[in-house]
Amino acid sequence: MAQALDIERWNLECEFNNMDHSTELNGADRLIVRRGQLFTISLYLRSGRYQPGVSSLDCIAETGPQPSEQYGTRASFGLSANIDTSCWSAAVISPPGDMVALSVCSPPDAPIGRYTLTLGGSGRIEFILLFNPWCTGDAVYMDNEQSLAEYVLSQDGIIYRGSSKHPIPSPWNFGQFESGILDVCLKILDMNPKCLKNPGKDCSGRRNPIYVSRVLSAMVNCNDDKGVLYGKWTDGYEGGVSPMFWRGSVEILRNWNTQSCQPVRYGQCWVFAAVACSIFRALGIPCRVVTNYLSAHDNNSDLVIERNIDENGELTESKEMIWNYHCWVESWMTRPDFRSDLNGWQASDPTPQEKSEGVYCCGPVPVRAIKEGELTCKYDSAFVFAEVNADVVTIMKNKDGSTSKVTSTTVVGQKISTKSVGSDAREDITHLYKHPEGSDEEREAFRKANHQNKLLQEQQNEGLHLAIKVTSDMRKGCDFDVFAVVTNNTQSEKKCRLVFGSRAVSYNGFLGDNCGFKDLLNVELSPGAERRVPLRLNYSKYGGLITGDNLIRLAALVMDYSTRETAVAVRNIVLDNPEIKVRILGEPKENQKLAAEITIRNPLPEPLENCCFSIEGANLTGGHVISERLGFSVGPGEDAKVKIYFTPTHSGMRKLLVDFDSNKLCHVKGYKNVIVGK
Repeated sequence: MAQALDIERWNLECEFNNMDHSTELNGADRLIVRRGQLFTISLYLRSGRYQPGVSSLDCIAETGPQPSEQYGTRASFGLSANIDTSCWSAAVISPPGDMVALSVCSPPDAPIGRYTLTLGGSGRIEFILLFNPWCTGDAVYMDNEQSLAEYVLSQDGIIYRGSSKHPIPSPWNFGQFESGILDVCLKILDMNPKCLKNPGKDCSGRRNPIYVSRVLSAMVNCNDDKGVLYGKWTDGYEGGVSPMFWRGSVEILRNWNTQSCQPVRYGQCWVFAAVACSIFRALGIPCRVVTNYLSAHDNNSDLVIERNIDENGELTESKEMIWNYHCWVESWMTRPDFRSDLNGWQASDPTPQEKSEGVYCCGPVPVRAIKEGELTCKYDSAFVFAEVNADVVTIMKNKDGSTSKVTSTTVVGQKISTKSVGSDAREDITHLYKHPEGSDEEREAFRKANHQNKLLQEQQNEGLHLAIKVTSDMRKGCDFDVFAVVTNNTQSEKKCRLVFGSRAVSYNGFLGDNCGFKDLLNVELSPGAERRVPLRLNYSKYGGLITGDNLIRLAALVMDYSTRETAVAVRNIVLDNPEIKVRILGEPKENQKLAAEITIRNPLPEPLENCCFSIEGANLTGGHVISERLGFSVGPGEDAKVKIYFTPTHSGMRKLLVDFDSNKLCHVKGYKNVIVGK
């Protein structure tokens, strides 16, 4: 007759198990394991000995507030001779005796979350179960160790901002293993409306990374729920901080948790995407942040962005915008709901733009489906396709009320970028979203997507060609020239009007005030001739107008008096901030205090007040931001310099993120890679 094991105490062997499951950076104070992979705990018996074939142990694994076998959130199982990795199972791997080494394994499709494991009548242990991208049976399996190190384990990264002609790398602290962050991520799942409405069904859904991705896409914004971030793009940031303020996700997630799930103010696209990336990685889903330059926001699904201008080439208000850049995330998983070539990277977007199935969320949609123009694929494929492929039609509204179509060369979806695996270089992944321009494959994708505008386009050889040229050296604080270049490609003399203007612009396309303007009524060009028209941009004019994005929108319009044809050229330029120099003083070692000497030179022709340096870094600054404020102003051309102390807690390559803020030069970012020894 079977004899139940009489357990007195146990050891969860957290240090060994967490190391084996690649969760050791969460600490060793509790058991955190991945599904589809066995873990081993030590049981110490009060009486009797373990005897193979005689001893028994009834185990029950449960998750969620309403565990049920029907939903797959409760499983009963006993001792087996061997572990079965396809279902909940347990086996003793030690010889007979009063100490029992018990191996336990969950199935690779078990719901993730907090679990209790009941061991007979005398033991009840708690652990956290995560997705397992190292397990071939898991839907998030990824078969490349370097990619896993980057997309699951790396706690810092680079997000690309700036412009398509000048991508600017911006460091970010994902911090998914910092103290308490995993608990916050699980709380985000528990606070989602589907869980509040039907917790049993929601916890069951957590076996599926597609379901979890969609929940997170909605919960990172707060538009329909108790989500993490409040988005704001206009009219100041009273009651919160500028999205430029944030250097990482840790402070945002902790603030949401301590503020009773009230949204953290404020976020914009790169902040939404970065916080989502932290949560995905914390839960075990491989994830990366992606930037799409010249990203279209098409709100009526016609794949066309209609841009209206007046006779001076100035944009008039439009609901549909072209964002200078837009960030979203890609997560890695299989799509059993589609054919196998749509497995892999899935795009999802937590920035609240349009509703999907009644909720502000977007995706996940297979990136491959976007490339092939397959717009019936769930979820939100048409919206993402438009972001990278929409056509831009420019309409000029004349003073008499008439309208005319204007030739323009804006192409959306350029230089789609992400951080490279294992290095700080930019990886261009445009080819994953789009076929080469003009190729047969591109036309086939447009045909599938019914993108008639693109299919009907023919290459036009305009009589007058218009382009905007700039110099490579455009720094904030300097005065510099930009150029409108008009070329006469015809065999006849041309007389035309040229309007060339500049305005401050936010990264998502909202226009500010005029930074410089020129209107030439009589530009004469002989056949084949070219004319370069300069426009001077002075810091005294643009300095007080541009946003923290440092962006200026240049727009030129040329009108041929003889044919009444009009062409327009638009280009966004980004002004460079000064470089922050970081010098590490001393040899970086675990648990030894270090200093960073940080310097920045004031490039402006006016003093900087209220100067403040801040640093943070995963496993470098104790999960906190360390700030140092200067008690004096920094004059033009002078250096601001501080020394900030910090203590690394883990060895390996780490990023120390640095932020400089002042009244005139706001949130300048920098970083230093620090190799910490043992």
